[in-house]
Amino acid sequence: MSFSPTSCSPQASTIQEQRERWDRKRTRTTKELVQTEQRYCQQLQLVTTYFVEILNAKGTLKPVASENIFSSIKHIYNVNQALLVHLENGYVGRGFEQFCPQLHHYSAYVDNIYNAHRTLRTQLKKSKAFRHFKKLQESRLEFRGQSLEELLELPVTRVQQYKHYLDDLAANTSPHHPEFQQLSRASEVVSELSARIEENARHHENQLQLQRVQRLMTNRRVRVNTPGRWYIREGWLKVVPPKGSEAKAQMFFLFSDMLLQTRRSSALSLSNTDRFEVHRVFPLDQCAVEKVFGHTRSQGGLLSLSFPKAKLLLMSSDQDDFNNWFNCFTSAVRSSSPLCPLYPLLF
Repeated sequence: MSFSPTSCSPQASTIQEQRERWDRKRTRTTKELVQTEQRYCQQLQLVTTYFVEILNAKGTLKPVASENIFSSIKHIYNVNQALLVHLENGYVGRGFEQFCPQLHHYSAYVDNIYNAHRTLRTQLKKSKAFRHFKKLQESRLEFRGQSLEELLELPVTRVQQYKHYLDDLAANTSPHHPEFQQLSRASEVVSELSARIEENARHHENQLQLQRVQRLMTNRRVRVNTPGRWYIREGWLKVVPPKGSEAKAQMFFLFSDMLLQTRRSSALSLSNTDRFEVHRVFPLDQCAVEKVFGHTRSQGGLLSLSFPKAKLLLMSSDQDDFNNWFNCFTSAVRSSSPLCPLYPLLF
């Protein structure tokens, strides 16, 4: 008697169970995608109706200011209305295939988002009429207590959600499924935009750090806020003098291309509270970093920083802090390159 393979074999059963799990996950993800897209489109409609269109009709804001705040949100709303129709009819792959070529509206929006918030803050300070209008619109029940600041973040947040949904759908769709290629391509394109958002956020945070440190410095000669410069870390380290006198703690600010050695400002002015005078500026492109001690789990360690015309011995009594400083110095020196002519060493 001979037997032919049947679908009841253990292997076939396992494959079938895996396909069923994929189908269940895909169904759940699709359902959640549609529901959240419906709510998202409603929110976009509310923003365009009660903010963009009414503001333009009333002339409360100048067109340039309105454009800076709301950017391409009306275009995004139109694009997402078309996507929603496809999603509600079950054509997820086709919907995103037609959606992705329109992502340039999202790119323009996410690149402008920090400018949008900055312009919004400026206009709220300048215009009493706009402050009143904003408060009145935000009080509408339709907005569920959301502020305009939160509403402006919707497209940015939605891109990150699309990445999550598309990754899940692509992972739970058989390569033989007619939508697999569409979903995979869409996942790649949206992932690129998601990475762009994260990079923009990283640059924005760095810019805020540079501006903050610049405000802390009493020396106007030292330009901290320079294009291409990256803030790394700051903290107190003890400077060990070469002749064995007492080590004194000073505040150091480490950037991608330079190290600032500072001391608390001695100026007798309330405005200089918690501000710092730059004592020395060290370019990192010719710096050598070495551990003098602190290789084991001891109580801190001693770092040697050698420059062409100077040498620093820096000590920390906290082991984790010491290791972090060493890693930061090593990484900064390895990747450093001079951005612009730095000021001479200040003494």
